Amino acid sequence: MKLPNLENVLIEETKITAYLLSEEKSGGKSAFFMGFGFTIDDWETLRESLIQHASAHEVRRSFETSHGVKYIIEGKMQTPDGRLPQVRSVWIVDTGKDVPRLVTAYPLEEGRS
Repeated sequence: MKLPNLENVLIEETKITAYLLSEEKSGGKSAFFMGFGFTIDDWETLRESLIQHASAHEVRRSFETSHGVKYIIEGKMQTPDGRLPQVRSVWIVDTGKDVPRLVTAYPLEEGRS
């Protein structure tokens, strides 16, 4: 199963610039993503890579939460430096809506696919 309504995904600029690439708030995610060539100045590249990641891989699992349905996607992600790290992205379709919104993304542990 693919992420529903993939063509309408929402990834806010602040989710990338103030969270995934923020050294203060990312809990190490910024070092991971920046280590593959992503930058705050070119945040759209990470946005596009995350959309491509969701397009390229099946939903690994989904589950209902009090806020909506969460979807977990795992697999290789394209990066500016050409390497293909294993990444998990988490998306939610909020209750009463039909647009998947990025919650987070982070590296998978070694050995996971």
